[in-house]
Amino acid sequence: MTVSAHVAPLLSARGLSKQYAGRGGCVEIDLDVYPGEVLCIVGESGSGKSTLLNALALRTPSNRGTLTYRTRDAATLDLIGLAEPQRRMLSRTEWGFVHQNARDGLRHGVSAGANIGEPLMAIGARHYGRLRETAADWMARVELDAARIDELPSAFSGGMQQRLQIARNLVTGPRLVFMDEPTAGLDVSVQARLLDLLRTLTSKLHLAALIVTHDIGVARLLAHRLMVMKDGRVVESGLTDQVLDDPQHPYTQTLVASVLPV
Repeated sequence: MTVSAHVAPLLSARGLSKQYAGRGGCVEIDLDVYPGEVLCIVGESGSGKSTLLNALALRTPSNRGTLTYRTRDAATLDLIGLAEPQRRMLSRTEWGFVHQNARDGLRHGVSAGANIGEPLMAIGARHYGRLRETAADWMARVELDAARIDELPSAFSGGMQQRLQIARNLVTGPRLVFMDEPTAGLDVSVQARLLDLLRTLTSKLHLAALIVTHDIGVARLLAHRLMVMKDGRVVESGLTDQVLDDPQHPYTQTLVASVLPV
C-alpha cells in the first residue's frame, strides 16, 4: 500500500510518552496511521509496544505529547483530555480493540450472537430480528458456524473465541482497530488461518489497523509499514519489506535474525 501525500492520517501522535515513575513505558513517539493501512509495532516483551498501543487507544492516559484523530466528518479531534462520554462513543463507533486474550474482549455470560449484537445495541439498534441476522452474517464472515449463534463463548476453542472477538469489534463498521498480539498463544495452524482472515478483512473493509506483535512473521504478512521498538523508543521504521529485508539498526537486525520470545 502506498499512501498518497494528499491523504490525511486517521491517527497522529507527536512526542507521545507514557512512563511509570519516570521509567518503562514508551517515550517521545511520533506516528501516523492512514486510512486502510496496517501498521505493526514489533519488539520484545518489555519494549513498550503494548503500553504505546494502550495510550493510543486511550485505554491508559499518556504523560505528555499530542494525539489527534480525524473523524468521519473530517474534523480533527484532540484526544488528550477527551471527556469520558466522548471516549466511549469513539470506541463504539470509530474504533475497535482486539485483546491478546479473547476472554478479555468477550462477555462470557451471553451467547455468541449476543456478543456480536451488543455493540450494535450500544449505538441504538433495537430490532431483534435484524440484530440476529447481522450476528449470523458476521459469524459467517469470520468463519464460525452461524448455527452456533446461541452457544456461549466457553463452548468455542481459543481460535474461535478470537474470531468471535474480531466480529464483535468489526460489526459496527469502525475505521480503525487496535490489536494486541492477536495470534499469541494459538497453535501454528490456527494462527495461519487467523492471519489469512485478518488480511482479508482489513483489505475488503479498507480498515486501518494498528497491531502490536513480537512475531516478525505476523508483521511481514499483515503490515504495510513497520515500527521497531526497544526500551520504550522507536529505533527503526519504514515499509515492511524495506525494514525486514534490509534492517539498519542493530536491534532490528537481531530481531530479523532470531526467533523472539513471547
